[in-house]
Amino acid sequence: MLNIYNSLSKNKEKFIPIDESHVRFYSCGPTVYNKIHIGNARAFIAADLLSKVLKGIYPKVTYVSNITDIDDKIIAASKEEGISIDKLSKKYFDVYMQDIGLIGITPPDIQPFATDFIKEMIEYIKKLIGLGKAYETDGNVLFRVSSFANYGCLSGRNLNEQKSGKRVVVESYKENENDFVLWKPSNADEPGWESPWGYGRPGWHLECSVMSEITLDIPFDIHGGGNDLKFPHHDNEIAQTCAFHNSDNAQDFAKYWFHNGFLNLENEKMSKSLGNVVYIKDLLKNYDGNHVRLALLSTHYRQPIPWSKTLLDQAKSISTKITNFIESYSDIKPKFVGSTKIAEALLDDLNTPQAIRIMQELVQKSNFIEDEVATYKYIFQGSTQVTNIDLDQQKDIETLVRQRDEARKNNDFDLADKIRDKLSKMNVTIRDIDGKTEWKI
Repeated sequence: MLNIYNSLSKNKEKFIPIDESHVRFYSCGPTVYNKIHIGNARAFIAADLLSKVLKGIYPKVTYVSNITDIDDKIIAASKEEGISIDKLSKKYFDVYMQDIGLIGITPPDIQPFATDFIKEMIEYIKKLIGLGKAYETDGNVLFRVSSFANYGCLSGRNLNEQKSGKRVVVESYKENENDFVLWKPSNADEPGWESPWGYGRPGWHLECSVMSEITLDIPFDIHGGGNDLKFPHHDNEIAQTCAFHNSDNAQDFAKYWFHNGFLNLENEKMSKSLGNVVYIKDLLKNYDGNHVRLALLSTHYRQPIPWSKTLLDQAKSISTKITNFIESYSDIKPKFVGSTKIAEALLDDLNTPQAIRIMQELVQKSNFIEDEVATYKYIFQGSTQVTNIDLDQQKDIETLVRQRDEARKNNDFDLADKIRDKLSKMNVTIRDIDGKTEWKI
């Protein structure tokens, strides 16, 4: 039985699916205007972790993660790069798919693109207006937050408290400062679609409500994303979806809400706006994809990750030791085995740090259990990183290995260590066994 923390109830709960024969899970995906950084990857790897555990337990799981391919950031980036938004979105979607594969993330079962659902979004807005839950002004359509009694039920924000002592300039077209955009006008040189309210495009919050309902129906089991999406994104999703169905209960949309903590660089949230981002392919110059995956999973998903070189080096060391231990059992296929100790840890709110410790203990005791290894591989490995090398690269590595062997014979251990470091930067792992040096990528 899986126990999971529900951000809506603020408690760890037993996960009871709506339908045990088909579990449905939605998690917010990327806005494809740039490469994802390792902070973005934290949310995607948390969703991948949950998806893998669910698929290890239940006979059918549908995991949906959307692609936002129309957004102000995309429009700005397309102008900056001098290409159409279609080409820009396709370019960075392809990069995104490559990057997540490099750190062992399995693609979602369904990846809906926002621009494929514009017609449905327009119909959704028309109904909200008809219900008196939304209103149009100057080509903008806004959700009337006062129409949803439980607004802020996920984040815990109270509208009255937000207003108290606040001095903000409210857009003239808004009835209330908290009302949010469902549809906005586009300029003639911007992408848009014809609608009853003029040429324009949908609001970000609306996209997820429409796509999740169309692909999964509602209510579905789990809705996920990063902690930064609780407010306003997920609060707004809940408000408009429940209003659309004349409900005040967030669980009529999704039963469980799943959120991961931030990834911090020197105690500061990583973000493009702060200019402190670290991209995945930059990390892979010095670390394997599975090293990065283990580093991301070494902290419990609900806790912030203190990202650093030290953390990566520790993950690399742990991953290498475990991989060396199990490499002679390559016939064992990745599989979630619910009776294992590793699975027991994961079923307790996805406790990956405990699962890693269990595997380390097995390695230290040389206590080999096939099912534990299968479950470890299933969760902590899976990088698509290409480790094939050409003949010239192989010759360079073998030359360095011979030079290191010669240095060790001559007791020049400083030189031997420098060569080892150089090989490590080339993603080459070496082992000294019975006076011989073995190497691998």
